[in-house]
Amino acid sequence: MKIGVIIVFHNNETELETALCINQIKTLEDTELCLVDNASKDNTLSLLDDIKEACVAKVSVIEIKKKGSEIAAIKAGARYMFNQFNLKHLGYIDANALKQQGFTFSDTIEHFSRHKDEIISLHLETLARQKVRKTLLKRVFSVVGYLQDIIKSSSYSTSA
Repeated sequence: MKIGVIIVFHNNETELETALCINQIKTLEDTELCLVDNASKDNTLSLLDDIKEACVAKVSVIEIKKKGSEIAAIKAGARYMFNQFNLKHLGYIDANALKQQGFTFSDTIEHFSRHKDEIISLHLETLARQKVRKTLLKRVFSVVGYLQDIIKSSSYSTSA
């Protein structure tokens, strides 16, 4: 099942381990990534372009020239992804929120790769419970939110 992931960056040059990210992205199956640079003032865009060059078939890069909110960056990525690819599922990751929560980008990609099917299942369950109209942005989900649920439930089950 094909899934898309929007990853929003803003001044994340020091956190991006380009070679490690490239290796992890190359292992992803049935996944399209949209890396959104939200008006970074450092070298983030250049590093994202390096990742795109190494993973052309799986990665797109969008540059937002004037800093906007995280939601605006996610919307820009979602519009691009829905127009370019036939995706049933679309999630997002905010690279700055990862840093604040103590996660690294490369660890998150690794966990995503390992738990992609579980994330999709959880998202489908959530959609089935919702009674609101599933507009473009309502169908976009937080990958990290689902990963936290999966990791939390697996740590409970292994400690029991």
